[in-house]
Order: sequence, then C-alpha cells, then structure tokens
Amino acid sequence: MDVGLRELRWAIIAAQHRSLRKAAESLNVRQSTLSRTLRSLEDRVGAELFERTNGGTRPTAVGREFLQAAQHIIEETDAAFARLKDMSSGQTGRLTIGVYASLAAGNLRATLAEYHRRFPEVDIHTIDGTQDRLLFDLTASLVDVAIMTTSCPSWEDRKLPLWSERVIAALPDGHSLCEKPAIQWADLAGHPLLVKQRGSGPEMGRLIAAKLDAFGAQRLLHQDVSFDQLPSLAGAGIGISLMLEGATGARYDGVVYREIHDADGPTRYNFAAYWCDANKNPTLGPFLEILLERYPDLSPVVATD
Repeated sequence: MDVGLRELRWAIIAAQHRSLRKAAESLNVRQSTLSRTLRSLEDRVGAELFERTNGGTRPTAVGREFLQAAQHIIEETDAAFARLKDMSSGQTGRLTIGVYASLAAGNLRATLAEYHRRFPEVDIHTIDGTQDRLLFDLTASLVDVAIMTTSCPSWEDRKLPLWSERVIAALPDGHSLCEKPAIQWADLAGHPLLVKQRGSGPEMGRLIAAKLDAFGAQRLLHQDVSFDQLPSLAGAGIGISLMLEGATGARYDGVVYREIHDADGPTRYNFAAYWCDANKNPTLGPFLEILLERYPDLSPVVATD
C-alpha cells in the first residue's frame, strides 16, 4: 500500500471541516478532485474511512483510528523537516572553535556570547591548542574555525582580520614594577616570567625572546595549565605572568595588571579568524557573518586580470 502525505493531509482536513465542499475550498481544489482522492485512499486502505450523508462527511470508527495515526505521521514528518531546515540553515548543530586566548573578557568572549544569543540551539565546542595544532585541526576538519594571531604565513585558505589585544603583565601585588603606570620590555629583563606551554604560550615565548634578546637569556617558567591559572601563580609571587588583555576580565587576589609598552605605545597582537573554504558545516556561516558584522574586513581588494 502506497499512501502519500498529501492524501493524509487531505483526509485530515476533510475530517476537520466535515464537509467536502468546505474542505475543497480550503485546499483550493475541486470538490470532485478531493472526493476521488479520498475514494482512492479508501480503496488502498481497504476500509471505508468516511460516512457520506446529506448532512456532511464524518469519519467512521475505522476512519477515526486511521486519521489519528495519520495526524501522528504528519506531525512527526513536519517536525523532522523543521529540524533538517534548522540544521541546513545553521540554526541547530555543533560548532567547534579553536581558541587561542582566554575567554575571561574581551572580543572573543563577547562574540561567542552574541552568537549564543542568536543561535541558542547550536552546541559550541571550544578547543585550546598551539597555533600549529589548531591549523592542523582545521585542515583535518576537527575544528570549524580558529581564532588566532595573524602570524600564520603558511596558511593559504580563508582568513578574516579581527581585533587586536594588548600584552599585559600580571604582577604580584607589592612588586617594584607595580609602581609604574606601564612597563617597558627592558623592565622585565631578569625577572622570572610565567608562560603557558599551550595556546598563545609558544608565541608569547618567541615575543619575549625577540624583545629581551639584548639582555641575554631570560628565566622563562613554562606552565602546562589553563589560560586563567597563570595570574594565580603570579599572585602567589612565583613570577610575572605575560598574557593578552582578554584574560584580564577575571580578578585575582594579590594581582596587579600593567600594560607592556614598546617605544611607540602598547605592544599588541592582531587576531584573525581562520577556516577552510571547503568546510560545509552549516553552523559556520552564521558565526562568520557575526564576525563580519562586528569586525568588517577592510583589507584592500587586489585586482585580478
């Protein structure tokens, strides 16, 4: 027996109106067309579904049971199509984001909050990793988009310039450098510096080496901890933690924050979003649209022949 959804819908509407004429009018079809469709349905079911009288059309006992099952089928089918539509438009699903900086504050946290507000049914999954790890995960489709600094010259796929973050020193309260409104790189020479092993840690280590190379080897204390643990270690007096300003949203006992400056002002890291053009995850598009709303790409367009 082959019964289509259209026939089930028409039978339900006929039962609701209890009149073939009114049901046909609501469906915008001829009454004769509706009548033939219901007769054909009854023939395939092998039972009389409607009692036809001068007073109207009413479901039989068998018809009521059939229509109850038909209603369930229609509702389940409509729900399934709605779910598929939401998934294909990025309204539901899962988005995996490679994060390179703390979510305690700043632009990344604000962007994720806005995305969740607009798409609350999307599951957001974040992965912390080094730059090389996240680039690999992008090409392996383990991550949909990665938010990292712009120092990725080897990346040849899609990229969107975003925001910049200042480099911040978390100092133990009472440290001699707390007296300065801002710290110069030369001020850090010789002090123990706390650096993460993952995330932006390796790049921060390279920055320290470049800035303090003239002062000889520095004492770097590498820590395999989460983004937000370094300030606690700084507050305990173990060393000075170097971080990006997005990590300063949380406050810690015994910790004082100071900007680190070059000769021309605060040292900054520029961030960008990285993704693969071949990525077909429907949730990625809406996330990128929010990024473009908040941080329009002002890069010059290169003319092509």
